[in-house]
This record gives sequence, C-alpha cells and structure tokens, in this order.
Amino acid sequence: MFSGIIAAVGQITAIASRDDGAGTVRLTIDAGKLDLDDLALGDSIACNGVCLTVVDQQDQRFFVDVSPESLACTVGLSAPGPVNLEKALRLADRLGGHLVSGHVDGIGEVLRFDAVGDNRLLEIRAPAELARYIARKGSITVDGVSLTTNAVAGARFTINLIPHTLAATTLGRLQPGSRVNLEIDLIARYCERLLNADAER
Repeated sequence: MFSGIIAAVGQITAIASRDDGAGTVRLTIDAGKLDLDDLALGDSIACNGVCLTVVDQQDQRFFVDVSPESLACTVGLSAPGPVNLEKALRLADRLGGHLVSGHVDGIGEVLRFDAVGDNRLLEIRAPAELARYIARKGSITVDGVSLTTNAVAGARFTINLIPHTLAATTLGRLQPGSRVNLEIDLIARYCERLLNADAER
C-alpha cells in the first residue's frame, strides 16, 4: 500500500528486454533523492503510480521487471524519462494522502493545464467506465500523486495543483494531450462491490 505522497522524482535510465519468452522488460531507475538505505530485494516501490517489485539494487539505482500486461495498461514506463517514486507504507507511517494500491485502473488524457497565478488548473478525461468512481472533493491518484478533485462532469474532472506539487512531482511537465495513470479511490471500489454483492448472486 502507498499514500500517494511522492518521496522523490527518479529517472528511468535504461530499458532491457528479458530473455524469458514473455516479453518482460527490466527497468533501471535512478532513485534521485529517494532514500534507499532500508531497501531490500522484493520491496515494493510505486513508479508513476504502478506498484513494482525491486529485483536488484546498485548504489542509488534499483531495478524492476515489468510485464507486457503492465506496459499495456499504463503509461510512463516504456521509455527513459522521469518517474514519481514512493516506497511502500509501513504500518507506523502517517497517511498524508489516501490509501493507494499501486494498481492502475485506467489511463486518462489531459485536456487543460492552465496557469492560475502560481497554481495550475488540471483537467483530465478519464475512461468512461471510471467516471462513477470519481466524486467532487474526492481522492484520485494521477501518476502516483494523491490529489483532490475540484469539480466533476461526466468522465471529466479538474484538480488544482499548487506550486509544491508541481515542483516535487512530474506533474509540472504535463500538457494538453498528455496521458496519465489513474487509480480511483480504493474505498469507492469496495463500496460498489458491497452494494452489488447481492445482485450478483
């Protein structure tokens, strides 16, 4: 589990095909300012909101394997470039954002990224099947970042990005047409399942 509070912006520096016959690739990620002192093989790190397992570490670099399924369902992991990084939560950690699983639900498209003073107004169109999970003043994860929606209209929603978020994550690089990983609120998903359980019997 994660909180959606980004600890550092890292960099995918290399992508290598694995000789496993399944199309898996291995990413080399420069962790930037992320503290790796307590990192162990098998630990989870969210990379642009995608929960990945550490398979190796060398100094301030770590390595993760990504399956073709994960590459097909997400963006931002198929080419070198910056990535939002967050290590998995410990039970004693503060939950500064909201509960995030690191399982991307869909890919959204940026429609607007407008300056409003020092802030940015971000408008995203989510896949139609996710619209019912997105609520005004609710939580959503965009490329691993825990954010609060301002307004929702159908599958479109807007978010206000403050200067700190723009500086501490990759979101400041967005522009109209950018594609982003979306994870809906975990609680919304379980509420729907509970409400529909009887109807599915």
